[in-house]
Amino acid sequence: MQSSLSPPPLPCLDALKEQAKRLRSSVAARGIDMSHSRALETIAEQYGFRDWNTLHAAVGNRPPLDPYQLGSRVRGFYLGQPFEAQVLGVQALTAQAGRYRLTLDFDEPVDVVTFESFSSFRKRVHCTIDASGRTAAKTSNGRPHVELLW
Repeated sequence: MQSSLSPPPLPCLDALKEQAKRLRSSVAARGIDMSHSRALETIAEQYGFRDWNTLHAAVGNRPPLDPYQLGSRVRGFYLGQPFEAQVLGVQALTAQAGRYRLTLDFDEPVDVVTFESFSSFRKRVHCTIDASGRTAAKTSNGRPHVELLW
């Protein structure tokens, strides 16, 4: 998917460390041993930085990112499929700090069926995400329904 979007802002340090933790778990499930420091270095490389120290310095100790505003642009994965979207609705869930109910309008409809002989496209979805940009609801393979990237 080609994009003319500018690079998204970097997540907070806690979110980056959580990404490294998920990476380690994912590769461990495939029988690959990865140290925490190697996972941090890999995350830094994915964001285009030379190493973890450089990424850490770029991020600093700022509070978690809160990009959820009407009209803002987001990208990520819906049921494992990549998307870019506009935020059409936002509701901060006061009973659950750090959780938001979003309405996303995908630029291009996302096919949510993996069978070659059948398709089912979604253009607009509602989701509840946490501070890391992921839903608590997961697919049968354990992947969050929505994963936002920043």
